[in-house]
Amino acid sequence: MESNDMGSQETTTLKAHFLIAMPGLADPNFQRTLTCLCEHNPEGALGIVVNRIHPTVRAGEIFDQLKMDATAAARELPVHIGGPVHFDEIFILHGPPFGWKGCFQVTATLALSNTRDVLEAVSRGEGPENLLIAIGAAGWGPGQLEGEIAQNAWLTGPVSDEVIFDVPADKRWDEAVKKLGIDPLLLTGTAGHA
Repeated sequence: MESNDMGSQETTTLKAHFLIAMPGLADPNFQRTLTCLCEHNPEGALGIVVNRIHPTVRAGEIFDQLKMDATAAARELPVHIGGPVHFDEIFILHGPPFGWKGCFQVTATLALSNTRDVLEAVSRGEGPENLLIAIGAAGWGPGQLEGEIAQNAWLTGPVSDEVIFDVPADKRWDEAVKKLGIDPLLLTGTAGHA
């Protein structure tokens, strides 16, 4: 019986958790990032960085490239840099509704989609009320994320729709740290365990 308990611990998933980059994380793709993990299983992990807005691209450019008509408001939606992999793909992290063709449920109130139907609805102003458009994603191979967490590269905590959709992008990292009960000013780049 005890081996079953140990086995279940080995398969613990971080799906629906935030990965909060520790200040000492040197990888420029992830310095001070907040990533929503959308999937985590023995094959690896996939997430979307939710606090890096692309400095020059707006959704209108994506709609133009895909030959979609778009409302003025939809054209001005920010585009996030979702991570360094799948950089030729568009991902939408969103709240309800969830009936899109490629909708992958993350939590009861959050999903990830990357199909044309949801993007067309967004372009018309008919998509999900809460959404984040991203180019690219963050990905880890089998065991890679677990190794990085063991090396103190990341803090983890439950995902929060409020942090993703209601907090300005440049404040999301701080807000996610605060939700863990930690003062962001107290975090340093020094490795160690609390």
